[in-house]
Amino acid sequence: MRNKLFTAIVIVLLTIQNGFAQKTNKPEVNKSEADTMHLSKIVISNIDFRKQIMKVDLKMAPVNSAQDLLRKVPGLFIAQHAGGGKAEQIFLRGFDNDHGTDISVMADGIPVNIVSHAHGQGYADLHFLIPETIKDIDFGKGSYYADKGDFNTSGYVNFSTFDKLENNLFKIEGGSFNTMRAVTMLNLLNKTMKDKSFYVAGEFNYTDGPFDVKQDFKRINFLTKYSQWIDEKHYFSILGSTFSSDWNASGQIPERAVEEGIISRWGSIDPTEGGRTSRTNLALNYKYLASENEEFSSNLFYSKYDFNLFSNFTFFLKDPVYGDEIQQTDNRSIYGLENKYVRRFAFENSNMTWTSGVGFRFDDIKDLQLNHVFQRDLLLDRLSDASASEINVHGYTSIDYRVEKWIINPSARLDYFTFSLHDRLASLPAAKEASAARVSPKLNISYTQNQNVQWYIKSGFGFHSNDVRVVVAQDGKEILPYSFGSDLGVILRPTANMIIQPAIWHMYLQQEFVYVGDEAVIEPSGKTRRLGFDLSLRYQPFPWLYLDGDLNYAHARFIDEPKGEDYIPLVPTLTSTGGVAVKLRSGFSANLRYRYMDSRPAIEDNSVRTRGYFVNDLVLAYGKKSWELNLQFQNIFNTKWNEAQFETETRLRNETNSVSELCFTPGTPFAVKAGISYKI
Repeated sequence: MRNKLFTAIVIVLLTIQNGFAQKTNKPEVNKSEADTMHLSKIVISNIDFRKQIMKVDLKMAPVNSAQDLLRKVPGLFIAQHAGGGKAEQIFLRGFDNDHGTDISVMADGIPVNIVSHAHGQGYADLHFLIPETIKDIDFGKGSYYADKGDFNTSGYVNFSTFDKLENNLFKIEGGSFNTMRAVTMLNLLNKTMKDKSFYVAGEFNYTDGPFDVKQDFKRINFLTKYSQWIDEKHYFSILGSTFSSDWNASGQIPERAVEEGIISRWGSIDPTEGGRTSRTNLALNYKYLASENEEFSSNLFYSKYDFNLFSNFTFFLKDPVYGDEIQQTDNRSIYGLENKYVRRFAFENSNMTWTSGVGFRFDDIKDLQLNHVFQRDLLLDRLSDASASEINVHGYTSIDYRVEKWIINPSARLDYFTFSLHDRLASLPAAKEASAARVSPKLNISYTQNQNVQWYIKSGFGFHSNDVRVVVAQDGKEILPYSFGSDLGVILRPTANMIIQPAIWHMYLQQEFVYVGDEAVIEPSGKTRRLGFDLSLRYQPFPWLYLDGDLNYAHARFIDEPKGEDYIPLVPTLTSTGGVAVKLRSGFSANLRYRYMDSRPAIEDNSVRTRGYFVNDLVLAYGKKSWELNLQFQNIFNTKWNEAQFETETRLRNETNSVSELCFTPGTPFAVKAGISYKI
């Protein structure tokens, strides 16, 4: 049935395109379109190859939500399990990154990951981004990039917003489950000005969601950005953004509760789960182009962050009277500065680019708490209460040497951390301090066989910092676990309009100790090894038709555990994403997407496995010069799928014994959303 529907859609689109093609004598594509929308214009040996591929992806299949921003990264999966307000769980390259522990996430030079977060190390909440403001998405898999430091293990993602708007935008959307969204983007200066730009953008989101207890999810976003070329050599920009969000959550529910009819699939055991959060960012960026071969840039940033989350994962396991609901709070300010220097050299038969940078990040954590509470209102017990500070001073240097068909890129990075923790519950309340350093060498080599084939090998050390509460408990020992990995791959262009990228990779991660924010305990996590392959395909047979697909496999195991008991829980084994995008000259466009995740082990002996899923989404749009209508269909086959899944020991009210089984958050059912946008 699915194959027949897919075939029918493609046939209809081809028929529509041919019909419109016969009615117009316009050329197929103008020069600007060719430069930004066609695979044939991408040079595989270009240093910005990944960005160019992503530009085509974004043009042909634009994002429709904040969640779509992360899904654009090939091989990256996300799971939401707290009503839409909590940061997504991220999966990439054999890693369950939790909410960001082993993936570095940045936006406009501002680090998104929160160190020593109340809920989990590296917590990366991207909901302060407005999708329509995103110009570029840069990404890289592995730990091979000198300018990426803390959390760059499985990879990194960097989002950049527009410096200048081409048009003012007004958009409104609404649909299933009382979902509403409105976006406004306005130029505050005459858009004909070439040397300066000033714009604002705002977004409002609301939904009740499909759950029995209404999510009452509300999020408000605001962004403003001013940029100016002072003269031909000096440029600066100022960015300010803020968002606030609050919601109710269904949480993860036990399978037995649904099977026994205690709750529906969309029900909840504890209806008072949920939370609220906010983040305000300010960034100042400066560039100085000293000459054609020399430039300097500096980025100064500040973030004010608040977080208040109520969760209940075990229900009545620990407290049979009041239940096990917990409250996690985080209140901090983040200060940082990044400086980068680039110098280019030209020799007789070669050239070289030298890049170096220095910077720091300072987290002033005023409140870091874990409390046992009853229905958000009654404080039963303080399990953890601390203030802390964390400073990361770092520097790196990298050489990109090009000779004939070779590119050789050695680099090294040095990170130095100082930690301070004031435990308010300790009998001796004096702050404890510790420090540690990590050196991360890297080496990348590529060989361009011809304009259609480039081979590469990447290798390097990466790391992620540990929670300050782990650092103090460990007396500063084994607190910066390192990783080492390598890639061997090739970029192939069989035809001008097709790019294929197969790669094999491996990753080793050192033994570490993990702070479990949900329980205020420290647990060891053993050495791990991951092996896998990635296959990426992009094909654009016609200017109006774009096909993409990514297939990813990972074999992840603990090194020191007995065979059969060495599985790493929740690590994806086989995943795939892809789709078909159509953009016709008539103004009609369609984007059919799929995502597939295979079943995976939920515990170390693989005796409990999660349920795999295959989900499809479809977006249809029709627009002219100044307006566009769109119709979005989520989960078009109404697949019953579980988005977040955990093996958890729980006890329900009136149960005498606890049960260990899968608990899950149901994935979105079939939903429809329609919208209209107007550009001036």
